[in-house]
Amino acid sequence: MYVAVAGTFGPIHDGHRRLFEHALRFGDDGVVVGLASDDLAVETRRDDPRPIPSFGERTRAVSQTLAELDEWGRDVEIRELDDELGIASTDPSIDALVVSPETVSELEDVNSRRRERGLEPLTGIVAPYVLDEDGERISSTRMVRGEIDEHGATIDTDGTND
Repeated sequence: MYVAVAGTFGPIHDGHRRLFEHALRFGDDGVVVGLASDDLAVETRRDDPRPIPSFGERTRAVSQTLAELDEWGRDVEIRELDDELGIASTDPSIDALVVSPETVSELEDVNSRRRERGLEPLTGIVAPYVLDEDGERISSTRMVRGEIDEHGATIDTDGTND
């Protein structure tokens, strides 16, 4: 199965690692990572503006993280996304899309676009959320705000972990 996963991925945290692990586990024919362009990363965060590492920095971080997690020796390709539904809705070679509970509804939009193009719908692979030590979903936004570290440990107001 050729599997896609997409996002901004900056900064990377354990929730992203779970998405990547699912893509690698199921992607025996390969994995494509759709990485949001700098413009798309800003555009999709209008309601929650925050500093986002550059595309180049995020590409390096994603590549390194995938290499650390890949125990199967998968072929992995990182492609720049300029459209939220981009690669998954247009690439006929993709069989499945890894999504989080937050983005599972986007799978229907992707499959609707695929059907319009005469492509087979994608199988959805839902990777459960990774929760922090307080039971909240880990997110890059919370990391940037200084609330948690990349593993979900709460950061005290003095900047240290509990």
